[in-house]
Amino acid sequence: MAQVPDRPLRSDVAAFLDRVASMPAVRPAPGRRGRLLFAMDATASRQPSWDRACHLMGEMFLATRDLGGLSLSLAYYRGFAEFAATPWLADAQDVVRRMTGVTCLGGQTQILRVLRHAARQSAAEHVAALVFVGDAVEEDVDALCHAAGEMALRGTPGFFFHEGGSGIAGNAFRQMAKVSGGAYAPFDAGSAGQLRDLLRAVAVFAAGGRAALARLPGRAASAIAGQLPAPR
Repeated sequence: MAQVPDRPLRSDVAAFLDRVASMPAVRPAPGRRGRLLFAMDATASRQPSWDRACHLMGEMFLATRDLGGLSLSLAYYRGFAEFAATPWLADAQDVVRRMTGVTCLGGQTQILRVLRHAARQSAAEHVAALVFVGDAVEEDVDALCHAAGEMALRGTPGFFFHEGGSGIAGNAFRQMAKVSGGAYAPFDAGSAGQLRDLLRAVAVFAAGGRAALARLPGRAASAIAGQLPAPR
């Protein structure tokens, strides 16, 4: 089957920023940290991306320290039907320590388990956002979109960051993002800066909502802040 080419990278990142800017403000209750579920494909080809994400964890936490902080749970799948998720963690070093202890193993995608886990977690206590980083989809898209809809009912948007050029994966990620009320953005495997900016934006959204994004320095934040409605 011929793959459908993805749209140009810059336009997709801009579209992602537009989607974040249009989302309703979400702030944790006073005294609570914003909860962000960070999920990654940890199958065999993903080790370089896994290592890169380890280095970006600290920046996500730093970006939210003035917003009450971030509580993050790491979820991943690998090997033969292996799926794992950490407790909710508020310390970047603890997250990185757990990530560095994981080695990627060959296996098929288990995105459906990620989405269902996100919905269950949000049913217990609201999860502000799901971030998923991956490069492939080997599951039924209708089932994935149904699970993404369950997330939407819980008020948990999904942000799908797509590494690589698979048109099949890109189309599936776009659909899941749309159904969940979140956003899709591809990124260049060789650019840690692109992934860093995307993760930072979602971390700030999870911790402080749209208003917090307006105070985030950098080009990505400025692009979002310029589209936010004037305060009432």
